[in-house]
Amino acid sequence: MGVSEVAVTGIGIVSPQGDEPQAMFDALMRGESALRPVFPELPKPAVAATAAFDELRWFTKLQLAGVDRVSQLAVAAADLAMRDAGYAGKAADVDPERIGVFAGCGMGGATALETAYRGNGRVPPLTIPAFMPSAPASHVAMRQGVHGPVLTYSVACASSSLAIAEAAKSVQRGEVDLAIAGGSEALIVPGVVLAWQAMQTLASFVPGDEAAAVRPFASDRSGFALGEGAAFLVLESAERARRRGAHPRALLTGWGQSCDATHLTKPDAPGQSRALRQALRQAGLQPKDIGYCNAHGTATRIGDVVERDALAQVWGDDLDRLRVSSTKALHGHLLGAAGALEAVITVMALQRREFPPNAHCAEMDPACSLNLVPQIGTAAPQLEAAISNSFAFGGTNSVLVFTRA
Repeated sequence: MGVSEVAVTGIGIVSPQGDEPQAMFDALMRGESALRPVFPELPKPAVAATAAFDELRWFTKLQLAGVDRVSQLAVAAADLAMRDAGYAGKAADVDPERIGVFAGCGMGGATALETAYRGNGRVPPLTIPAFMPSAPASHVAMRQGVHGPVLTYSVACASSSLAIAEAAKSVQRGEVDLAIAGGSEALIVPGVVLAWQAMQTLASFVPGDEAAAVRPFASDRSGFALGEGAAFLVLESAERARRRGAHPRALLTGWGQSCDATHLTKPDAPGQSRALRQALRQAGLQPKDIGYCNAHGTATRIGDVVERDALAQVWGDDLDRLRVSSTKALHGHLLGAAGALEAVITVMALQRREFPPNAHCAEMDPACSLNLVPQIGTAAPQLEAAISNSFAFGGTNSVLVFTRA
């Protein structure tokens, strides 16, 4: 192993399925949906996946002033990732100038904005630092004592996937010894839900069937549901991990980014294909080497077909050998945090050699013809490499390739 190999030595999550990675993955394997009705006061029914979170486990009441939920979730997930990597508290044995935070966040502090808009004329004085999209990264840096680069990436649904790729580059180039990389999003507030409803991209559902509202690649799919949470990975060189006796969960061997440059909200298969090819090339792998794809799979009428077409353009005759699922059916769409949570899920799929399911797809759309994982997850005894796709509004595409350590 050389310094060019990037190891994932820690993972931390605050997700709609909990903050313990194994329990979260178990819930996904069982096909347990976290989608529930929210905001009954809204004119149109809404469903979302919220994360149970006790902020007092991580902050005193005094510390909470001006810290939006999106930053609270980030601090918790990053701290859990550092503990998982063997760094309890601040990473005392690493030069703080050699640690970096690379965080994705799509919309910033939605709760702070909602409170300001609906505050009966009184705007909390810390609204600005609470809602700025860079706040989560800054709070993680303060909690972990990071003096190196602290960077925020905001490219909609690709934000945290891109943050992880940029962190890997920094590790690979030797700019940092340790990277805390991931993202957070907390936008389950009435105003944001209303805005997404106005776009007509959210899933429709009948009362009582909210848990199955999101149906990626299904013939009857109607859109996605919002989710909230945070996920972080600790990245370092495989050589450094070996020296300190760490046992990597996986290797991050490839990453690819591209821009469709065609439309702000409509995806483009050639653009996605470019990111997929770049990621495989970076990893030194062929399409047939990849056993699993955690798809972007938002369950929109256009998006799922375009992603299938992009995979088909790259995989060709090997497409049937690629197992595919979109776990958004169960944890919702975390937007700026989606890429990070789905990266963690992909890492765990490799570690456990199991395919998480593509839930709620009773009948696959013929235009989305893929080798989908059944509605309950399955064993994957030969799994060696997997990809995680994140394709965003604005046309930014990000693909991560992980291999077993």
